[in-house]
Amino acid sequence: MSYLDETLTTGEVVLYRTGLHWTVLFWPVVVGLLFAAAAAGLFVAASRGAGGVSSPWTVAGGVCALVAIVAVVTGAIRRSSIEMAVTNRRVLMKVGILGRKTVELMLTKIESIGVEQGIAGRMAGYGKVVVRGTGGTYEVFDRIARPLEFRRQVQEQIGQGPPAQEGLTSAR
Repeated sequence: MSYLDETLTTGEVVLYRTGLHWTVLFWPVVVGLLFAAAAAGLFVAASRGAGGVSSPWTVAGGVCALVAIVAVVTGAIRRSSIEMAVTNRRVLMKVGILGRKTVELMLTKIESIGVEQGIAGRMAGYGKVVVRGTGGTYEVFDRIARPLEFRRQVQEQIGQGPPAQEGLTSAR
């Protein structure tokens, strides 16, 4: 179960979820492929030369293979470490896996939500989301997938007003 699901209050419903865009994996995958190719080349060189399993070529190939795996796994962990959601009551953002930073803003406390996108971001569908809340809260989240949809969801919920209180009646 995700952090966002664990923190929902009674009657609160997640209406929209997003996270980091897949492009955050681009450089880790490129680095991983380069080191994997180097590892393959070194293993081939080791198999053609004398020295067996403990040759310097084999050791260097093993190091390159390890670097390739670490690069790709690090990118995947980074992508999965950020969660953002819009509920019927608040905007929730969580960053981190072992250490955790969370931002939870009630919809009524959001002053503005901005989106910044460059040319590549517009073409690929990612951007920077800037959330400003009352009291000076200012949070920036970069490389968010579908940032315009995230902003639209927040604006729609703000436009609907505060959620109805369940089970409460007014006394007259």
